[in-house]
Amino acid sequence: MSRTLVRLLLIVGAAVLVLVSATLVLVQLRWTRTFDVPFPDIAASRDPAVVARGAYLVYGAAACANCHIPREDWPKLNAGGTPPLTGGHVFPLPFGTWFSANLTSDPETGIGRRTDGELARVLRTGTRADGRAAFPLMEYERMADDDLRAVISFLRTQPAVRNPVPDHRLTFFGKALMAFAIEPVQGSLQKERPAAASDDERGRYLANDLSLCASCHTDRSERDGSFVGPRFAGGQRMEVAGDETQVYVTPNLTPDPDTSVIGRWTEADFLARFRMGELIVGTPMPWGAYARMTEEDLRSLYRYLRGLQAVRHDTGPVVQGR
Repeated sequence: MSRTLVRLLLIVGAAVLVLVSATLVLVQLRWTRTFDVPFPDIAASRDPAVVARGAYLVYGAAACANCHIPREDWPKLNAGGTPPLTGGHVFPLPFGTWFSANLTSDPETGIGRRTDGELARVLRTGTRADGRAAFPLMEYERMADDDLRAVISFLRTQPAVRNPVPDHRLTFFGKALMAFAIEPVQGSLQKERPAAASDDERGRYLANDLSLCASCHTDRSERDGSFVGPRFAGGQRMEVAGDETQVYVTPNLTPDPDTSVIGRWTEADFLARFRMGELIVGTPMPWGAYARMTEEDLRSLYRYLRGLQAVRHDTGPVVQGR
């Protein structure tokens, strides 16, 4: 090998080493960056009707409870219980391990130390109390003001339970995402809940903004979580709790008659299925929460899904081997 070639290889190797080192340093400096995001004008209410609406959302339509209790306590939810929202649910993701927050009013390990504005801001914009961006696992940016107020109002009524939750454990790739890609949500957001008289608007709100059907029933990149498939057409691969040999594949929710049950089920079939609760052991679908939804909400949801453009997408069996 000539001296010129050796010298060239050394120069290229040194340049790569400098670039890699600079990237490592930059990620470490930026992944905890903070953002100056205003607080929404949302304050908790003591009105019993508002608190009751919040309970319905937390343990029902918004399924907050399913993520803010340990996975092993889901049977309590499925049986109609209301276990305390002590956090600690583990989310093993390609970019790290996330732990859900304690939502009880404990001042040291829960939300007792947080203001209404801080709680509203993390839900509305994905901005933590310390100004850092929250990883977008809670996609409630367009939750209506009155529902956001109801959720916070209900949480304020919950007794304190001391339960320290570990910090998230990010991989280097997870830190890189936080350093360069994950930022608070900005722009025009949902402010008003659709009028009760409008089935289509209420169904759209439930499916996209409150019950978040699209978040799970749209295929995502396993690398960074971005949407890669047609909205509501299913195909996202998720963990089966307690079984590392299998994955749960979300079904197609568009009304295609050949590849989606929505294309074949009647409205009565849809309601009946939701009242059955969890039928597949280890499913990530929070059936215990959605079984509590009102008949009016479920009918609106079904009619909205039936009105979507049909996408032919056969996602195969719901539970598949890895």
